[in-house]
Amino acid sequence: MRKTMSFVFLMLAVMCFAVPVLAQGEHAAAGTNWVAITSGFAMAIASAVCGLGQAKATAASVEALARNPAARPGIQLALILGLALIESLALYTLVIIFAKVK
Repeated sequence: MRKTMSFVFLMLAVMCFAVPVLAQGEHAAAGTNWVAITSGFAMAIASAVCGLGQAKATAASVEALARNPAARPGIQLALILGLALIESLALYTLVIIFAKVK
């Protein structure tokens, strides 16, 4: 019963916030630059994925170096190449954003 009532109150709160959004006229929505707004989300997602990928690559290379220190040159080369390719995702996203947003 308590779960049902909390769901009902949540839906009422959502509906109260939805009324002002639906009350906007055409002129208010015409000035919204959706490309700029979505490009911010795209850059945030790209940066988050790059951070996670770089963290995982660095952790794997440190673990590999701990297991076999003699393989340092090969692991270091693969790590630097991998980090450069991972970072290029964020840079390509940034270039696309600058090309599209005017």
